[in-house]
Amino acid sequence: MFDGPLAQRGIGVIAPFDLALERELWRWVPAEVSLHLARTPYEPVPVSLRMAELVSTARHVVAATHDVLPVEPEVVAYLCTSGSFVSGLAAEQALRKVIIDAGAPDAVTTSGALAEVLSALGLRRISVVTPYDADLTARLHEFLAEIGVRTVAGENLGLGSGIWKVSYRTIAEHMLRVDRPDAEAIFVACTNLPTYDLIEPLEAELGKPILTANQLTMWACLRRMGLPVVGPGRWLTDI
Repeated sequence: MFDGPLAQRGIGVIAPFDLALERELWRWVPAEVSLHLARTPYEPVPVSLRMAELVSTARHVVAATHDVLPVEPEVVAYLCTSGSFVSGLAAEQALRKVIIDAGAPDAVTTSGALAEVLSALGLRRISVVTPYDADLTARLHEFLAEIGVRTVAGENLGLGSGIWKVSYRTIAEHMLRVDRPDAEAIFVACTNLPTYDLIEPLEAELGKPILTANQLTMWACLRRMGLPVVGPGRWLTDI
């Protein structure tokens, strides 16, 4: 009668200092998976190109990787959309190498996971919603172009802080505004933007995949572990 507990399998998560959505991350994983979080150091700058560059600095990523390795995660995720696209595809690939060279058995980034999903689903035209300013959002469009994906419409909220406080209603309104007949999916950027409960109703409303940052990142990690994602997203059963 005292068998257990269920053997745990771990995902190491490197998050920016301002992440406030740990609870949303846990909703994406099955009961046998634990998330072990480390944060990059606080940087007194608004959400911007500069912040994205600072939170993806190699020495910070190495230190955070070392912080999660003692609990033996099977994969380490760099959970930040902007930090993993801000300097382009080659830099995203280099970021994963930094994590592996620091001792992780495998590595994922949010933007790398986005590229994996778009490729696996054969999507080449998407609409995009971000909480960022115009300059940082433009870097996302450039990253998508590098992987052969065209942004057919985009909206950005222009926020410099407090991204986790944005309401579902505001996010949904922007998602509906960027929908176009030729958009094959809608991507909502930023791991600090709440999206979990929007996915199912908006997929039903729009009839196309809704891709979100935390969803993609957890999918990529669990895929490497041979486990299914727990949570909404019709596309999850198509890969």
